[in-house]
Amino acid sequence: MNKHSQSERIIIFDTTLRDGEQCPGATLNVDEKLLIARQLARLGVDVIEAGFAYASPGDFEAVQRVAKEVGTEGGPTICSLARAIKADIEAAAEALKPACHARIHTFISTSDIHLEYQLRKSRAEVLAIAEEMVAYAKSFMDDVEFSTMDATRTEPEYLYQVLERASAAGATTINIPDTVGYTTPGEFGALIKGIKDNVPNIDQAIISVHGHNDLGLAVANFLEAVKNGARQLECAINGIGERAGNTALEEIVMALHVRRQYYNLFLGRPAESEEPLTNIDTRQIYKTSRLVSNLTGMLVQPNKAIVGANAFAHESGIHQDGVLKNKLTYEIMDAQSIGLTDNQIVLGKHSGRNAFRTRLRELGFELSDNELNKAFVKFKDLADKKKEITDWDLEAIANDEIQQAPELFRLELVQVTCGDHARPTATVTLRTPEGEELIDAATGTGPVDAVYKAISRVVNVPNKLIEFSVQSVTAGIDAIGEVTIRLRHNERVYSGHAANTDIIVASAQAYVNALNRLYAALQDEKVPSSKSGIKEDSVVVQGVREQA
Repeated sequence: MNKHSQSERIIIFDTTLRDGEQCPGATLNVDEKLLIARQLARLGVDVIEAGFAYASPGDFEAVQRVAKEVGTEGGPTICSLARAIKADIEAAAEALKPACHARIHTFISTSDIHLEYQLRKSRAEVLAIAEEMVAYAKSFMDDVEFSTMDATRTEPEYLYQVLERASAAGATTINIPDTVGYTTPGEFGALIKGIKDNVPNIDQAIISVHGHNDLGLAVANFLEAVKNGARQLECAINGIGERAGNTALEEIVMALHVRRQYYNLFLGRPAESEEPLTNIDTRQIYKTSRLVSNLTGMLVQPNKAIVGANAFAHESGIHQDGVLKNKLTYEIMDAQSIGLTDNQIVLGKHSGRNAFRTRLRELGFELSDNELNKAFVKFKDLADKKKEITDWDLEAIANDEIQQAPELFRLELVQVTCGDHARPTATVTLRTPEGEELIDAATGTGPVDAVYKAISRVVNVPNKLIEFSVQSVTAGIDAIGEVTIRLRHNERVYSGHAANTDIIVASAQAYVNALNRLYAALQDEKVPSSKSGIKEDSVVVQGVREQA
């Protein structure tokens, strides 16, 4: 039986690093996954699905490092996805070895359309595979989750049979995915109820749900599933994921938090109970959203529920008047409950290093001495440019330092000329890994394009810029601008991130940051490595990254 009681609370299973990363353009490297995993642990998620260990050596390494560095005693359970295939399960078990609490999440399709066109197997064959592979996963660890892919389009009677076999084989969590975002709340609730009523041994496992937002119903579907007995919810930060995305963690958690008096009854609690329904520290939600947005380069739309820029903004005169008199007139939750603090001055240019370190710790950042020194220099530089230094500014500085790649090429100078009747021209100076100073210039369609062309001429590593995004940290003409870019080289994607009050400088720094990651990877490739535990020439079967 899973360590969490079914009636005690809702288990939050985060799949940002696995299904979320499958969102087009959201590919993360190992270090970025580790940063997000650490923040997810601070957020209080119960299970982190760190990746798909068999999919690639990179995925294996990511799962292994998250298992080792985040899956510590008292930390979250670390999970790896695996098809119902022995090689997948073995790779997952190997990658998860360092974790104190580990879980193998194995899956197989059960809908007739998937059986006929994807698996080309009969119902009887799938039934036998499910039972055998759950038992095989169970031979490696006690905590095993089993998913029936495309469950919402599976004939219910057959679904009951598969779940009964999987539960009997030792699955501690039974997951019901709405893989294609097809179901509606009433249907999904009825499906969960049907499972509880018709699978004799279902009480031996926790019922979990996984949903996609193709019809915009993912959160509503989950809430209905909770009412009918689901006790684990699989979701992703900012709702990122395949196609229209996954169920958004921040939305489902805050729905359960704000309306807990309504949902208390479905968990066997007194309606008036103020005990949280999840283990999530809601004050970490906004910070986690920002981190994922920065690292993936996927901006959060202003009107996004909970974490959008306009979520707590009021322009209507009637609304403003009401909020000023009493926030409850037009706000159903406090902005501070998700960690969104007022733009107050927290530090100034006369603040010392100790005050700076203390405030960063209060914000949840633990920087090494080297990182702190560099961040403090950036803080002092910013304090000379801005009258007001906010917590958001400090977070941008800290995140910018934490996300830095190894400093191989260093940007020494960037200078641009542009205008409506001038051809944008950029001059850059970079210091090479050997310490040599190189200067070059280029023209472009705009100042950023000119800067990137000049930097590319200096570094001389072929690459293709595939994504460029800019986001303001705070309001105002002197706001810090955060730039996230992604570039491709030999089918691999490398990201770069930087923050500066000068958006051109931030763009240049982000590009150099990404190029440093690329250059470091090229250097590593020159040295044979077998850190992953999987053969480098392993064939990745078509469709291996398909989500449950």
